[in-house]
Amino acid sequence: MKFKVTRANENNFETGLRGFFAYKNLGIEEATSGGFGANVIKAMEGKHANGEWHYHKLKFQMVYILKGFVEFEYKGEGTFTLNEGDVVYQPPEIHHREIKHSDDLELIEITSPAEFETVSLNNA
Repeated sequence: MKFKVTRANENNFETGLRGFFAYKNLGIEEATSGGFGANVIKAMEGKHANGEWHYHKLKFQMVYILKGFVEFEYKGEGTFTLNEGDVVYQPPEIHHREIKHSDDLELIEITSPAEFETVSLNNA
C-alpha cells in the first residue's frame, strides 16, 4: 500500500456497473493494489433502477449517502430508505436490490476488493 492523494479535478465520472449511475474513482484502488475501492456514485439524469435482485462476491461493502435518497431491499432484512448522512454496511453476498432513488442521489461506496463479481438473481 502507498500514500495517495486524489484531487477533485483528477477523475471524472464514468459509466460503470449500473447503467443508471455514474462513477468517480477516488484512487483508493491504485493505492491499495486493488485491496479496496472507493467511488462517488451519482444518479444519471432520467435513468432509474430496474429492481434487479443481485449480490456481490466481495469481503466488504458500505454505502454512505451524500445527497438525496435511495431505497434498498435486503433479503431477510426488509426495505430501507437511506437519506443524506445515512450509512449501510452490506454483508458479503447479501441478496439485495435497489427499488428507487432521487434524481439528485450521490453516495460514496467503499468495497474490498476494488474489483468484484456481481451475480444476478433474476435469471437464476
